Amino acid sequence: MKKISIIYWSCGGNIEALANEMADGAREQGAEVTVKHVTDATIEDVFEADAVAFGSPAVDSTKIEQQEMKPFLEQLKDLEEQIGGKNCILFATYGWIEDTFMKIWKDEMKSYGFNVIGDLAIKDSPTKMQTNLIKKLGEELVK
Repeated sequence: MKKISIIYWSCGGNIEALANEMADGAREQGAEVTVKHVTDATIEDVFEADAVAFGSPAVDSTKIEQQEMKPFLEQLKDLEEQIGGKNCILFATYGWIEDTFMKIWKDEMKSYGFNVIGDLAIKDSPTKMQTNLIKKLGEELVK
């Protein structure tokens, strides 16, 4: 059974709802899934999982949440050997025209040693189609 960790930061609830949908998709594929708000997560949650997902709202067109999610992820910098090309999915919400933060985030996670196999940036609130897509991304984490 594959172990999946989904670590997120959410204030308004959209990212949390997406994390739970992703978890449902992974569980339907037989995975053991841990879903944690970043304040409750540890780097062991990342290392012990077969694949991981990180979710965060963007704070502007170039950055994810900076007070908790960014510092958590920065703990993984220079730990490429332990990360070892682990599959990773990134998901986010944003509220303006540009979503350049996602490319920056993906590049950063790749530089940490993750194999980013998928991402989803949602403007404002998720639609039903986007909710279905995040569930499918959860299924992809298990493959």
